[in-house]
This record gives sequence, structure tokens and C-alpha cells, in this order.
Amino acid sequence: MIKFGMVNILINNKGNLMKKFNLVLTFTLLTNILVAHCQIPCGIYNDALRILQIKENFQTIEKAMNKIVFLSAEQNPQSSQQIVRWVNTKEEHADKTQKLLSEYFLAQRISEKNDEYFKQLSSIHKLIVNSMKCKQTVNLDYIKQGLHSLESFNKLYFDAHGIEHLNVLESSN
Repeated sequence: MIKFGMVNILINNKGNLMKKFNLVLTFTLLTNILVAHCQIPCGIYNDALRILQIKENFQTIEKAMNKIVFLSAEQNPQSSQQIVRWVNTKEEHADKTQKLLSEYFLAQRISEKNDEYFKQLSSIHKLIVNSMKCKQTVNLDYIKQGLHSLESFNKLYFDAHGIEHLNVLESSN
């Protein structure tokens, strides 16, 4: 018997099916542990890349909002079906933004030891609420507000070297 966290795996050398099951279960458990990179203390962080992902999410949400408005003028099954797909895309990218902000920045990167702690918390809260508003509407003002809030957060979060690194990454895209 192998103990793996709260799961005990019985190894039966006689049955081929049991071996395959054990292999699949072990692989699944290991994969879930390894993929959970952002919640383990490995020290590997790329804050600038996460900011670019958030920016890209806002750009995708903006495109989705524009497509929803455009397709809403048409009254046919194909445009209705495309609206549903764009709404789902908008929701997905707003969720991704909220998840990045809460699970990456709030849970791991923002520290109460930092002098800017409360300002950073407030800034991230604005971004999370803004992402929620993007899910609720097709108002492009929320995209502008979100990108403005992201820039404000960047100034609070990054030092001069970090801003320079972010700008280099952004210009290479």
C-alpha cells in the first residue's frame, strides 16, 4: 500500500487492470500537484507575464462586447448563436482575470509587509469588481476603467526595473 496524502493506493501485482488503474490514479494525482504551481512555495513567479495576460483578457472582452453589439442588430439564428459564443468568451476571460488577481496576486504576491499593501489591495479589488462588471454588461467603459486600474496597480506594485521589464515584454508582443 502506498500512502499519497489522504488517498491510499493498493498495489496488486496480479491484475493488469489494477496496475493500469494505479498508474492512471498516480499520474492524475501527480499531475494535479504539479499543475498547481501557483499555490506551492516554489518561488517561480513572472508577475509581468500575469499583467500581460490580464491585459489580453481585457482586449478579448472588448472584442467580445463589440461583436455582441454588432450581432445584436441582426435577427437570425446564426447571429444569435454567435452572440452566445461571444458572451461565453467574455465570461471566460473575465473569470480568468478574477482568478489571476485573487489566486496569484492576492494569495501569493501581495504582502502585508509591503508599505503599499492597502493601496495594492484596493487596486486589485477595483480590478476584480471591474471584471465582474464586464461580465454583466457590454459597456466598453468598463474596459477603459479596467485598463486604467491595471496601470494604477502596476505603478503601485512594480519598481522601476519591473516597469521596464513589463514594457519590454509588452513591446515584444
